[in-house]
Amino acid sequence: MVFSSFIFLWFFLPLIFILGMTVRTPGRQNILLLLGSLLFYAWGEPVYILLLLASILVNYLFGLGIGSAEKQNTKKLLLTAALVLDLGSLACFKYLGLLSSSLAAVFPSANLPVIDLPLPVGISFFTFQAMAYIIDLYRGKYPAQKDPLKLALYISFFPQLIAGPIVRYIDIEKQLTERKISLDGVSCGIRRFIFGLAKKVLIANIVADVVDSLLANGPSMIGSAGCWLCAIAYTLQIYYDFSGYSDMAIGLGRIFGFEFRENFDLPYISRSITEFWRRWHISLGEWFREYLYIPLGGNRKGRLRSYLNIFFVFAMTGLWHGASWRFMIWGIYHGTFRMIEKAGFEDFLKKHPVFSHIYTVLVFVAGWVIFRADSLGLALEQLKFMVNPTASQVNPGIYTGNYRLLALAAGILLCGPAQKIFKKIGDKTKDSFIELVCCAVLAGLCILCLGGESYNPFIYFRF
Repeated sequence: MVFSSFIFLWFFLPLIFILGMTVRTPGRQNILLLLGSLLFYAWGEPVYILLLLASILVNYLFGLGIGSAEKQNTKKLLLTAALVLDLGSLACFKYLGLLSSSLAAVFPSANLPVIDLPLPVGISFFTFQAMAYIIDLYRGKYPAQKDPLKLALYISFFPQLIAGPIVRYIDIEKQLTERKISLDGVSCGIRRFIFGLAKKVLIANIVADVVDSLLANGPSMIGSAGCWLCAIAYTLQIYYDFSGYSDMAIGLGRIFGFEFRENFDLPYISRSITEFWRRWHISLGEWFREYLYIPLGGNRKGRLRSYLNIFFVFAMTGLWHGASWRFMIWGIYHGTFRMIEKAGFEDFLKKHPVFSHIYTVLVFVAGWVIFRADSLGLALEQLKFMVNPTASQVNPGIYTGNYRLLALAAGILLCGPAQKIFKKIGDKTKDSFIELVCCAVLAGLCILCLGGESYNPFIYFRF
């Protein structure tokens, strides 16, 4: 089920909301939200609901074991077993195909089978949430959750189940037991949801048409101008698609009394790749820093070791995004710039703000080319045409109508420049009649646009 679908907007969400308003105690609301979350997931993945339930059960039981164990070695053994099962299920469904196809390519004479299992939606997100719970429990940050329904709701809560943000148990532990659904909270959540929906429907979906149309012809046909247009359009598409989902998830959580941490902070105004990753997909960056980078030693074991840790973490960050060596290369690409900045280049960037912003934009735009391309070869070909001016065999202008140009212009202005220029105006209009009118207009436009679309999945559904 997709947030921007009519079945969700007109049936599922109103039904859960109305029922939630009639149930006043958090305990009963938890049951309602859990049942709704399982229905939400089973709607599109009826078979893999068993995988989600298995993940909940495994981490609940191992959590009880870790919480009751007296010896540290026993706790460590239980933690290791839980992580092996969590990572094992993720590796089996997400990376077994990549591994088998790679082995078949390396040893063609062996006639090795290529295993291609369907990827359960959201498996990367709910697996990471389950692992965060079990690791922090082992670290003694909270007692084991003895109520299986509360842990099940934490792992499967429908607003952030499919594509994040990745919520840590420690952030909502108290909210699972004590929370209040207020009029202000509901109002704030609805506004946040509408803004996220508008990002998805009015910008991301429209510029996606530009990207798909250009890529259908290939770099050699569209030339340098077309390749640049494609790269810029996808840079906007992925930001508005993913941040729009995060806004909707945060808004939905607020409606039901939960407060999730922010997942984006205007990443495209960054002046270094280091800053970019502090602003982009914040919950994923924090997860890898807390549960991989720091345990590996972080920057505590010398400069060389810290570089190796950064390299490995970014490689894993890339691979997390998809079962393809291209994603790992994308991660290493970003990690390389992160290491260069750590070596001293970041000090230079701080002294030259204009250059630093241009440099950062060029780096992440080129990175999105690698991320989006169907193969590394196509990505390199597109980057080659972006560097070496080449005439187009077709007019790139045919791919941009009035609505597309308007969406591109709005996307560029609203990804940071407008917020910086009109920050004071935004602060004054917050929670005002003007904001209410804007929300109403945006909601109406979204409904009109959705009327002509049958399915508009979010990019991060496949991760």
